[in-house]
Amino acid sequence: MDGIPRLQRAFRFRDFGGALDFATELGRSADAEGHHPRITVEWGRVGVDWWTHKIRGLHRNDFIMAAKTDAMYADVAATSE
Repeated sequence: MDGIPRLQRAFRFRDFGGALDFATELGRSADAEGHHPRITVEWGRVGVDWWTHKIRGLHRNDFIMAAKTDAMYADVAATSE
């Protein structure tokens, strides 16, 4: 996509509601950090792309936020079993 390196990941959910809840929580967390990803929500899936717009590439903060996103998903997955 437009040649800019990004960290991309898709997270799976049982339904649209679970995906939407995760996207909302992620959006609030990202906003609190002042670092905003592209978030796409579909039935049972949330796609997340991290990159730094200002430098048109990847910054350490992108990796930190991607790791936080993974941890957030792990918490959701653990509670939904």
